[in-house]
Amino acid sequence: MAAGLRQSPDPLKRFREGTAIPAHPLALNSRLTLDERRQRALTRYYLEAGAGGIAVAVHTTQFAIHEPHRGLLRPVLELAATTAAEYGDPGTVLVAGACGGIAQAVKETELAAGLGYHAVLLAPYGAGALSEDELIERAAVVGEVLPVIGFYLQPAVGGRPLSRRFWTRLAGLPSVLGIKVAPFDRYATLDVVLGVAASDRRADVALYTGNDDHIVGDLTSTHPVGGTAPLEFVGGLLGQWSVWTRSAVRLLQDACRARAGDTAALREVMAVDCALTDANGAIFDVAGGFRGCVPGIHEVLRRQGLLAGLWCLDEDEVLSPGQLEEIDRIWQAYPQLRDDTFVNEHIDRWLS
Repeated sequence: MAAGLRQSPDPLKRFREGTAIPAHPLALNSRLTLDERRQRALTRYYLEAGAGGIAVAVHTTQFAIHEPHRGLLRPVLELAATTAAEYGDPGTVLVAGACGGIAQAVKETELAAGLGYHAVLLAPYGAGALSEDELIERAAVVGEVLPVIGFYLQPAVGGRPLSRRFWTRLAGLPSVLGIKVAPFDRYATLDVVLGVAASDRRADVALYTGNDDHIVGDLTSTHPVGGTAPLEFVGGLLGQWSVWTRSAVRLLQDACRARAGDTAALREVMAVDCALTDANGAIFDVAGGFRGCVPGIHEVLRRQGLLAGLWCLDEDEVLSPGQLEEIDRIWQAYPQLRDDTFVNEHIDRWLS
C-alpha cells in the first residue's frame, strides 16, 4: 500500500489502523441458489484490488441469508474465508455480520469464529424490538466470542435512530473494536463521533465510514472533540466499495495522504467527491427510497462480468423504475470511477 495507509499483518491491528473493506454481495443463479464460482470470483476481485478485508453476511450480502430455512449463512461465510485463505495474507480482515436478538447473534458469532473470522458486525436486522440497554447487552455478550463492530444503519434499509449516549456506552465495552457509521445523516454521524469521544476508550475504537453518500467528506475530515485528540474515519466498510473496488482503494490512499497534509492528494479526492455521490445515488436508488440498492450493485457487477444477473433472495427486490437509465447515465459520465481495465485483465482467472 502507498504511504499514508499501513497494512499490518495482524488483522485486528490492520482494522484499527484503517483499510478498505467492501461489503460482499451474494452471487445467485436463476434458481436463487448460491453461485459458488461467481461468489468466489467476487472475493478474489476484492482482495486483488487491494482491499484489506471483506465483510460478509451484511446488508449488501442480503440480510435474508440469516433466515435458517435458506441454509446459506454457513456456506457463504465459509466460502469467503477459504477463498481469502488462498492469498496467504494473514492480515486480511474477515468481518461477519450477525443479526437478531442475543441468542441468534451469539450463535452466528460462534459460527463465524469457528470459520476463522476476526470480528463481528452487529446489525439491527431482527433486533428492532430491543431497547438501547438490550442492544448494549447483546454487544457485551457477543463480545465474549469475537471483537465487535457497532453499526449505525440508516432507517431506509432497516436501521433506527440511536442516541449519542448509546454510542458512548457501546464504545466503553472492552470488546468493541470499531463502529461502522452509516446513518446517511450528518447530524447522526456527529452523534456517533461525539459519543465515542466521550468514552474513555475513544482511542481504541476505529471509526469506519458507511455513509456511501459522503465517502470523501468522511475520509478527509477531522473532528475536534473538546480538548482531546481529534477523531478521524480511518477507513471505509461500504456497499459502494463492493463495486469499482480498485478505484476505491486508491481513493482511500489519497484520502489518507490528504489528511496528512498532502494538498495534491486533497485535490485528487475532492475532484471525485460529487461524482462519487452522484454515482452512488443511481446505484443505491436514492430516488426509489433505496429499494433498488442491492440490485443496483448487482447491475454494476453484471456489466463487468462478475455476476450473471441481478437475482436477489427476495424476488420482489428489483431495480426501481428509471434506475437502469440512471446507472446508464453515471456509467457514461464518470469513467474515472470505474476499474473496468483491471477487472478485464483478471476476470477469467477469478472465474476459473
